[in-house]
Amino acid sequence: MMKKIFALCLVAPCFATAQFKGPLPVIKSPVFKKDTLSIVKTGAVPDGNTLNTKSINAAIETLTKRGGGVVYVPNGLWLTGPIVLKSNINLHLAAGATLLFTKDFNQYPLVEANWEGLQQMRNQSPISATNATNIAITGKGIVDGNGDAWRMVKKDKLTESQWKRLVASGGVLNEDKKGWYPSEKALKGSKMSNPGAISPEKDAAFFNSIKDFLRPNLVLLTGCKQILLEGVTFQNSPAWTLHPLMSEHLTVRNVNVKNPWYAQNGDGIDVESCKNVLIENSVFDVGDDGLCMKSGRDAEGRKRGMATENVIIRGCTVYASHGGFVIGSEMSGGVKNVYVSNCTFIGSDVGLRFKTTRGRGGVVENIFIRDIYMKDLPGDAILFDMYYAAKDPVPLAGEKRELPVIETKPVSEATPVFKNFQISNIYCNGADRGVFVRGLPEMPVKDIVMENMVLQAKKGIEIQEGNGITFKNVHIISDETEPVVDIIQSSGLVFDKFNFKKGASLLFRVSGDRSKDIQIKNTDATSAGQKIQYELGASEKSVSLK
Repeated sequence: MMKKIFALCLVAPCFATAQFKGPLPVIKSPVFKKDTLSIVKTGAVPDGNTLNTKSINAAIETLTKRGGGVVYVPNGLWLTGPIVLKSNINLHLAAGATLLFTKDFNQYPLVEANWEGLQQMRNQSPISATNATNIAITGKGIVDGNGDAWRMVKKDKLTESQWKRLVASGGVLNEDKKGWYPSEKALKGSKMSNPGAISPEKDAAFFNSIKDFLRPNLVLLTGCKQILLEGVTFQNSPAWTLHPLMSEHLTVRNVNVKNPWYAQNGDGIDVESCKNVLIENSVFDVGDDGLCMKSGRDAEGRKRGMATENVIIRGCTVYASHGGFVIGSEMSGGVKNVYVSNCTFIGSDVGLRFKTTRGRGGVVENIFIRDIYMKDLPGDAILFDMYYAAKDPVPLAGEKRELPVIETKPVSEATPVFKNFQISNIYCNGADRGVFVRGLPEMPVKDIVMENMVLQAKKGIEIQEGNGITFKNVHIISDETEPVVDIIQSSGLVFDKFNFKKGASLLFRVSGDRSKDIQIKNTDATSAGQKIQYELGASEKSVSLK
């Protein structure tokens, strides 16, 4: 086992240190005593039927009293209820070991926790730790949350035979028969607005009446320091899978995170209000966002005031997901100083996804991304959206969505900010759209540099309410070529060495009376049927073509 503290400096070879202002962070990994205790010694039985909650927690408690060490889970199928990690404990799963969390909801007491950035009442997480230092989950085994027992499922996301099988298994359907819920309590909770919120008028009886709706995150680490997650497969989570919250010095290495692609809220990892984080060489194949940075929601998140900062992500692969690398939408405490490199996104709805909405507030800044490889994305390769509406990024077949009403509102602490992103060396083979930017009239997406990119997609680039955005050495290979680039009410845009598919009908469409200071340079536009079209108040004065 580990014999010393490893200090990992967050200096990736592909990033110039001049891009990062201030000292580079150092991540401290945990160190453990050699003392090892098998859960068999405290009575655990690996038959998949015996409930081992007391035995596993007893092993943790015994070693804690000795000053810590390794709680060893041998090969076998270990059925259990919630496990609570303590300081100086490494929960080590041998190859062939599966921690299988019970489907019996009664084993999960209701506790005050956090849900999507807000304080909420939830079922206790299968694995949790609070204010612990020096903790780890390591090994080659599997942590299975039995999430199928908890999650609601949309009919449109299953085949006909899968849907029939699910309905026949039990549970209840909602009124339109298009949503399956595991129980009446789960269905009851789904009909309420923010039912888990803690308030004086809600007593224990109320929360118990909707208990099954209050799904837990698989691994919840709150206020912890020096955390290591390494080698383990985390799968089938009731909700978010890995949720470090207000924690420091987190290392996630060589893990696999797996949820069904239709898993509601089945995020891979949500790093919320954490500092000094390294995520590397890990694989995510999940039902919602893959690698996600958060920092609380709305006024409650701003009051907490804890940004997610000093994060490096490298060498990761994301398959099914709503987004490969994601920031938001709960980012009210801010996100800053994040480095992402050498990652691959295959089949994720969106590649790089940055989402927020009015009311969040918070500043997202100093985000450095490079060497990203994408394939077969149903949505956008790169997306900035300040009108996030809590819906899947790609509509289901037949689903109708209304465009947001565009209006200017006063800037306040509730106005979100996206600024200072540097994105380079991005290669995408197959997407619905290359780049989509949608800011607010009162707060555009600003100060973004995108360079050295080849994006093959059905549609090219759309920018609405953007300011100070540079595209340098960008090649858009789009099927739809009228226009390749659609600019709406945006200013300070630079297209330098911009390349496009020859024979495009219309290269640029510029719309809106606030579109101005747009530069197109070092670009051969001769193969386009029409170079620039002006609409809705835009004019030739808006664009400089050199």
